[in-house]
Amino acid sequence: MTAVLQLDKINVKRSFAKASDSYDALAGLQREIGLTLLRQHKVAELSGVVLDLGCGTGFLTRELQLFSGDKTIIAMDIAMPMLQAARSKCDVAFSCVDIESLPVQDKSIDWIFSNLAFQWCTDLVGVFENFKRVLKPGGSLVFSSFGPQTLRELKWAWAKVDDYSHVNNFFSVQQLREFMQQAGLQNIQIENSRHKSEYSNVMALMKELKGIGAHNVTVNRKKGFTTKTQWKNMNVAYESLMENGYLPATFDVIYVSGSNG
Repeated sequence: MTAVLQLDKINVKRSFAKASDSYDALAGLQREIGLTLLRQHKVAELSGVVLDLGCGTGFLTRELQLFSGDKTIIAMDIAMPMLQAARSKCDVAFSCVDIESLPVQDKSIDWIFSNLAFQWCTDLVGVFENFKRVLKPGGSLVFSSFGPQTLRELKWAWAKVDDYSHVNNFFSVQQLREFMQQAGLQNIQIENSRHKSEYSNVMALMKELKGIGAHNVTVNRKKGFTTKTQWKNMNVAYESLMENGYLPATFDVIYVSGSNG
């Protein structure tokens, strides 16, 4: 089983940089998932050094600040415009880095949090091995990610048009568990839930995905413009799934925790 996703990391960085101004207005689901992540793992108190990886515009960072305890929070993101937006909300340390190249000393971190960022990493076993390196003995990792059923309706509709990858791919619960075990992380707990959003039309969904920086960044995506005929055919296919006047879009959400011993 491979732990590598074929992602265009330059395009990942560019997409989120462009979305920094529109992200907050469109990221209601992302905020809901972040709050659920904290509730499900019952983080009543934080202390020591806390990393918020893929912090975006700082929503989870600000929530982490609300927990009591003597702590130092460091927020990291690959896109500098996202960090600049987060700085206006949070009084913490910031660093513009790629999660896959974490510049952190060994055994120096007590907590790692991340909300919907790891699906943009190409090699998760390598990422988890790095987390084990930087976490103190007994240190904790808490994160959320999208699963493989995310946007399944959109995938189905595009499959009626051509064989290109039009939607990002995501790892499953079993894969995430195996990758964490392979990296040596322990006490792994995983919960999986489905969220169904509704949109008035396909364009509304596509506008939201673009506005939060989450449009297709797979290496084997179709290069160049989509023709009017292809777009029309995809729309017709998707609209056949309409329920009560709205188009459904499934988001497969995975909540995970683990520790370094």
